[in-house]
Amino acid sequence: MPNPVRSIAPIALVAAILLSACGGGSTPSSGGSIPTGSSGGSPSAPATESPVPTEQNPPGDIPDTIAFVPYTSKAGGFTISTPEGWSRTATPSSVTFTDKLNTIVVSWRDLTSPPTISSVRAQEVASLQTSERAFTLGSVAGAMLPAGPAVLTTYQANSEPNTVTGQQYRLDVQRYSLYHDGTEFVVELRSPVGSDNVDPWRIVTESFAWG
Repeated sequence: MPNPVRSIAPIALVAAILLSACGGGSTPSSGGSIPTGSSGGSPSAPATESPVPTEQNPPGDIPDTIAFVPYTSKAGGFTISTPEGWSRTATPSSVTFTDKLNTIVVSWRDLTSPPTISSVRAQEVASLQTSERAFTLGSVAGAMLPAGPAVLTTYQANSEPNTVTGQQYRLDVQRYSLYHDGTEFVVELRSPVGSDNVDPWRIVTESFAWG
């Protein structure tokens, strides 16, 4: 009669090999995560997402008659004027104003030295490439605001899909990086491509001030 212990051993060995092979496919990657930017982009933006078509008549023009009201952030230590009636969402390091497809985001973080064109290109643009949907860089250049010198990054990205219809819009984004007393402030303006918001965005950026 065959020894039952010897009959079971090969079966157990085969089972162990199969379990080891299956488990190897679920081993976590050793690569580190890439930090996302401070913008309104999505951290889970698909890397293969393509730019959506530009709307012929984008629903993003801010009315010329709209009133602007000042907002003071005690946490950030700044004031800014934004269109009256827009919804506002605040976090410990940012505040967002939104109406339909137009968005203003002001965020801040500690930084040991002022941002430069080179540092923004190397660090912040690299972060935006992973956090924004279908990111396409426009330019990175110096700019001057009443609050002081800034680095202006322009780019296009897809909006987040509508939660009901799934529709997306192609957005123009202006991103001003400023520096004050050891803190970087980013003023970001987002609107559908083709929107005529030159004057409203000028009012917003020129109103930004410390205190």
